[in-house]
Amino acid sequence: MKALALVSHDHKKVDLLAWATYNRETLRRFRLVATATTGRFLKEKVGIEVETVLSGPQGGDVQIAARVGSNEIDAVFFFVDPLTAQPHDPDIQALMRVCNVHNVPLATNLATADLIITGLARGECDSPLRAQTFAPLS
Repeated sequence: MKALALVSHDHKKVDLLAWATYNRETLRRFRLVATATTGRFLKEKVGIEVETVLSGPQGGDVQIAARVGSNEIDAVFFFVDPLTAQPHDPDIQALMRVCNVHNVPLATNLATADLIITGLARGECDSPLRAQTFAPLS
């Protein structure tokens, strides 16, 4: 079963909850992992099962990054608040970097989240390139 990570900054939790409610049936087809507060809200407000890790500021973003690096997470939905400084920004950047290094889809806003979840729902997001390594062009 594919695994998805769900994370959101405080000012974006309402957006994530609305998005997750709309996509509830699709999300139920996946193993879900979320940071602590986001996961609690998803369980209580949306009614979906979610495994939780630590909160973002306490290391949850790094825990998810480690799972991405270990090929345990197939896509990350991280609703980012670009207008508020985050004290754990290095952890956030590490998560984004690991997604890029490992070719894992990363949605940081609602529009991208909609595109990725639509592709996953249709079975179109199995990336054959993810496991391949290419030699640099000379």
